[in-house]
Amino acid sequence: MAELTPRTLAVVGAGLMGSGIAQVAAAAGWQVTMRDVTDEALKRGVDGIRASLGKFVEKGRLSAPDAEAAVERITTTTDLDAVGGASIVVEAVFERIEVKQDVFRDLDRICPDGAILASNTSAIPITKIAAATQRPESVVGTHFFSPVPMMALCELVRGHRTSDETLARARAFAEAVGKTCVVVTRDVAGFVTTRLISALVVEAVRLVESGVATAEDIDTACKLGFGHAMGPLATTDLTGVDVLRHATQNIWDETADPKFFPPELLTRMVEAGELGRKSGQGFYSYD
Repeated sequence: MAELTPRTLAVVGAGLMGSGIAQVAAAAGWQVTMRDVTDEALKRGVDGIRASLGKFVEKGRLSAPDAEAAVERITTTTDLDAVGGASIVVEAVFERIEVKQDVFRDLDRICPDGAILASNTSAIPITKIAAATQRPESVVGTHFFSPVPMMALCELVRGHRTSDETLARARAFAEAVGKTCVVVTRDVAGFVTTRLISALVVEAVRLVESGVATAEDIDTACKLGFGHAMGPLATTDLTGVDVLRHATQNIWDETADPKFFPPELLTRMVEAGELGRKSGQGFYSYD
C-alpha cells in the first residue's frame, strides 16, 4: 500500500458532484486525483471544472492564474489503484448501495491505514456502506450539495462505528475547502436534508399529478411563501429527477414511511428520460 500524503484528495467519480468536489478542493490548494471509468467521463469532468472556474474569473471572484493553478492540481485517471495514498477519498458514484459497496471494498484494499473513506451519498445509510470494509471506523458521510462550488453546506454523517477522529478530520477537510458543516449523529436513511427535501418534493409532485396546481405555481408558492431560493420541482430538475427518485426510494426501502414513496409521475418521468436540466426536459423545459 502507498504512504499517506497530507492535503491530498482522491475523488471516485467525475460527474457533476465528483468534479465539483475536486474543483473546490483544488481551488483551496489540495492536490486532487479524480478517477472515473472512461477518459471521456474524465474529460467532461475537467471541462466542467474549467467552465465553472471561468465563471468565477468573469465575476472577479478568482484570478485567471489561480484558476489555472487549480486545474493543474487535478490529476485524472481510470486506474482505481491510483487513489491509494490520498489522505481522504470521497466516493461520488451512482446512488445505488451495490455500486457504492463495490467501490468501498476496493478502497479498503487499496488505501493505507489512516485514510478517510468518505461517501457523498445523499440517502444511503453510511453504516451499510462501511459494512463492505474492514475499517468501518474510518468511513464517514460527506454529503456536498449541488452545484458544489456554489453551495456552502456539507452534511457530515456518522455511521454506527465512525470514530471521533474520522468525523473530526472529515469536518476539518470540509471546512478547509470552504464549507459549513452540520453533523448527523444518527445514521438514518436520507439523513436530515434529503429527508426534508424528499418529503417536500414527493408532496409537490403529488399536487402536480392530481391537478391541484402547476409546477410553476407550486415553486412560486415555496419561494414567495416560505422564502426558498428555489422551488422543490426546480430543485428536482437541477439535481436530477432520477437522483431524487432514487433518494426517495432509498428512504422508503429503509423506513416504509408512505410519505417517501415515489409518486407514479416521478417514476414515469424517469422511464421517459425526462431527467431535468441534464436531459433538457423535466418539470420544466430547457434549451
